[in-house]
Amino acid sequence: MLAAVGAFAVMDTLLKVLAARYPAAEVTGLRGLASLPFVLGLYAWRGELAKVRMNSPGLHLLRGLIAIALMMTFVYAVSKQSLTGVYAIFMIAPVMVVALAAILLGEKVDGGSWFAVLLGLAGVWIMLRPTSADFATGASLAALASAVAYALAVLTARHLTRTDTSESMIVSFLVMVSIGGLAFAWRDWVPVQNRDWLLLIAIGGMGAVAQHCITDAFRYASAATLAPMEYTALLYGLAIDFVVWSTVPSPVVLLGGLLVVAAGLFVVRRAAR
Repeated sequence: MLAAVGAFAVMDTLLKVLAARYPAAEVTGLRGLASLPFVLGLYAWRGELAKVRMNSPGLHLLRGLIAIALMMTFVYAVSKQSLTGVYAIFMIAPVMVVALAAILLGEKVDGGSWFAVLLGLAGVWIMLRPTSADFATGASLAALASAVAYALAVLTARHLTRTDTSESMIVSFLVMVSIGGLAFAWRDWVPVQNRDWLLLIAIGGMGAVAQHCITDAFRYASAATLAPMEYTALLYGLAIDFVVWSTVPSPVVLLGGLLVVAAGLFVVRRAAR
């Protein structure tokens, strides 16, 4: 799981590099296309291509539309903001799953979980507060929108797991992201430079490595055990920002991020019990 989070962090770093040269929609579409050959190749190697078949195309379409919004807002956020800053806000996603499940699906949520939701929102508010010059930006709002879209995608996946495989959900996710991103980018298309094709191949490879590691991780351990490790993305973000871009997050970002992480860990551990 740690390797998977690290691979995703490297992939996000490469997306940030590309997003400085191309529109967010174009990077989103190319990211989907770059990952498809690696994912399908992995399934073919495992003899699992038959699992890609979709049994609930309507739900796949809905999740795909959410995925387009998720990826486009995330790519835009990392193009304008540090990885650490985006990750700090995006970590609100597990808490948003709890809140949206109660609001949209009518699931019962106890007082402790609602406290975690409020704690996480307080952390985001600290980072987005109007007096914070470096975080009251469109990029931060895009990161928050991406987290909400991720939570909606998770809720949709809950229903899909009743009829469809994880392989079909991954492939439909990538197909929809590719089609949607390229469609939005068509009018403002920027020709891809030769040097950037290698970055796209690396993005696809990192995504495939991360997916392979996640699959194996959940084969050997429970979700409650692995979920807290996702928050190591903040550590990866801090290291990458410092080494690659020589940037260090402000105390406001760190404080808000710690509150968001604390809220998420509380929700995960409470659900495990």
